[in-house]
Amino acid sequence: MFDGLKKKGFQVLALHHGEAILKHDMSTAVQELEAVLGDIAIPIEELVYGGGGEGELTQRLRRALSETYGWNKHVFEIKKTVDGVEKESISHEIDHVKKFTNGTFALEIEWNNKDPFYDRDLENFKRLHANGVISIGGIITRGESLQKGMESLFVTFAKKSGVNSLDKLNRFYTPTPRQKQIITKSAKSRGSFEEGWAHTFVSDKFGEATTHWRKLEDRVRRGVGNPCPLLLVGIPIGVVSV
Repeated sequence: MFDGLKKKGFQVLALHHGEAILKHDMSTAVQELEAVLGDIAIPIEELVYGGGGEGELTQRLRRALSETYGWNKHVFEIKKTVDGVEKESISHEIDHVKKFTNGTFALEIEWNNKDPFYDRDLENFKRLHANGVISIGGIITRGESLQKGMESLFVTFAKKSGVNSLDKLNRFYTPTPRQKQIITKSAKSRGSFEEGWAHTFVSDKFGEATTHWRKLEDRVRRGVGNPCPLLLVGIPIGVVSV
């Protein structure tokens, strides 16, 4: 499965019988996800302008999933009743849910959030699966090659765009006084403004405490979300153009 994505450098990891479920019960889901993800293209300027959060890439993915293929936001409400009296009610909002003939797929996109959001997603999947309302949960996030290569991407961008001073940064965004101090200090220690800015920008916006492949893989290897079947997809560096 997902051979086309893997050839493009995407990381794909299926756990807890997730591959069997997708192959035998949800082949259409595989086709739709591959179609959406295979079209990903990110001009690096988007990352500089947006910095983080729900940027243009996430918005494009959401529109493609919901408008083209019907993967819509859904709130699952689970109620506990005793002798007809409601004792407890818990709701779980999932950004993209689609019901197929043989099961339901719940999907989250974690492009650049704080990494504890992985715990929330995985635990939601676990509870929903235990209650029989989803068959598999999926997370799309930044892949390992992209996370490791972020700094070099921004160095290349800065050199190509002539971003060699704080004033030149104003074309894209305005650093805070704190950021200016850190950039200036980093530029001195690293020998160039471009390298100092790139290091500071990545640390500030796409740092280790954000959502990327290694953080997600660490959690599932520890058993977070187990035994819910899972599909994890990491977006590679090759989708970014400088």
